[in-house]
Order: sequence, then structure tokens, then C-alpha cells
Amino acid sequence: MTSKGGIGKRILKTVKKSWAGWLFVLPLVLGLAIFTFYPMVMSFIYSLYHYDGVGMVEDSVVFRGFGNYIEAFTADQDLMFTIPDGNGGTMFNRNSVFYTTFRYAVITIPINLVLSYLLAVLLNRKTKGIGVFRLLIYLPCIIPGVVSGLIWRSAFDPAGLVNYWLDKIGVDVSGLTWFRGETTAFPTLIITGLWGLGGSMILWLSSLKNIPDTVYEAARLDGAGPFTRLIKITVPMSTSMIFYNLITGIIGALQTFSTYTLGLGKQSGLYLYAVKIYEEAFNTASRYGYASALSWILFAVIGVLTLLIFRTSKWVYYGEES
Repeated sequence: MTSKGGIGKRILKTVKKSWAGWLFVLPLVLGLAIFTFYPMVMSFIYSLYHYDGVGMVEDSVVFRGFGNYIEAFTADQDLMFTIPDGNGGTMFNRNSVFYTTFRYAVITIPINLVLSYLLAVLLNRKTKGIGVFRLLIYLPCIIPGVVSGLIWRSAFDPAGLVNYWLDKIGVDVSGLTWFRGETTAFPTLIITGLWGLGGSMILWLSSLKNIPDTVYEAARLDGAGPFTRLIKITVPMSTSMIFYNLITGIIGALQTFSTYTLGLGKQSGLYLYAVKIYEEAFNTASRYGYASALSWILFAVIGVLTLLIFRTSKWVYYGEES
């Protein structure tokens, strides 16, 4: 049996041997501990209290246990899928934050995956000047989401730039309310979401560049056309990037916050989960404890979905397989 002194000596010897490496990673370790791990722990603690953000003092903190979590599923009508209809029954709540957020994710993730993939395939050519097109398509991704929201709110205002130019070409814009209409707000959000296709496109390009040209050449010699090569070679050999973009797409879609900058209320159909968290923490009764509970619920949902995707990822090809 190894003595405690022997273990301590071995740890000390290991640290002395690799002190330079520990020194290099120290800023990252400290950053993760201070700005990630500590806030996560404190948010979970706050989620167990009726905390208003002032401080952990008796007059502003009431211990609730899991009361905040229970309230989210039983008493908060913004989150409930069904609400009272006023006649003793219930009706489906189309303005439910859960429903709106999941509907947004289910629609936008496949659209963004497919369109960004086709865009990458189109731009994966050895053509003179193709880099300029890649750059122009990627440029919108460096604009912060909040700024993009402000741009779209101005452009898609009923008296904004989009309606102005549509009117110039003879389109009747009297009914085009875009973000301001209950029936048009959600489709407008989907359309403006295509602004960020360039981010996924860059990742697809990196994956497509790793497919050997010899594989395509062999397929051409066997008589395979462009569509056959796409289905039989390109897609199967880039499934690892499909897997990555799918996971990051789910995480990003469920945490979408850019609709907050549109200045729309709960009845607009754009009241997403991340906006709900922000509203509870800062714009209502400073319910930091309840907002923290909502954040952990979102964390759990994303964790379960990610785990499910990993468990069903046998279709992914990683390159080292024979």
C-alpha cells in the first residue's frame, strides 16, 4: 500500500516536472473557475431562494427549496402549454415560451443545416475569386446578435427600408407588417435568421476540404454523376460535421435572445425562453432566484437533448474507421 507521503511526493514531482505547462494553462483555469464555474454554482444556490439580486440578507432572501422549479411547471402561464379558457376548461397556449422556443428550434435548425451545407458545396470550388464570395457571406456573422436585431427591426418596420423598396418595384405593402404582426412576426424571424448561414458554411468547408480528391476521381471513373457523388461520398464523409453543427444548432436555437431587441411583447409569438429569463431577472420584479431556476431547467433540457444525440450517433463517420 502506498503511503500518503509517497503520493504527495509523486504529485509534487509531477508538478515540478510540468510546471511550465501548468503556468501556461493557469489563465484559462482561473478564467473558467471565476467566470464559469463560480457563477454556475451561485446560480444554482440562488435558484433555491426567492432572491432579488440585492444580497444574501434576511429581508431580501427567502429559502424556497425547489419551489421556483415547481412554480415554473405549475403556475407560470408563460411556460404552460395549456391555460384556462375562461369557461372552466383549458385551451392550447400558442404563446407558451416552451412552445415558441421549440417551434423555432425545430424549424430553423434543419433549414440552417441544409442551406449552409448546400452553400458550402457550391463554394467548395477551385475557382478564381471564390474566396471573396466566402468572405462576403461570412461577414454578417461577426456582427453581434443584438446589433443584428436592431438592424432588422429598423429594416422590417412597416415604414422601413424593406417595404420602401418593395413599394418602389410595385409590390402592395399595405399588409406587410413583418415583426409587428402576430401572423407575420415568426416567419419574418425565420427569414432574418438566414443572415448567419456563413458561420456554419465555414465549418462545412473545413469538413469538405478533408475529403480526398482521389475518392471523387474514382467515383467519376465509375460513372458517378454530381448528384450521386454528393449523396454517396460528400454527405457520408462529412457526417462528423453534421453531428457537430446539429448539437451547436440545438444549443444556439434554444438560447436565442436576439428577439429581445425587437421590442415585442408576449403576444407577438417571439417571446423565447432566453428572453423570459432576462425579463424575470431584470424587467419584472427582479426575480433572480426564479430566473436562475429557469436557466437550470434550460441547461437540463439541452443536456438531455445532447445526450440523446450522442446515444444515437452511430451514423457518424469520423475518418479513422475502415
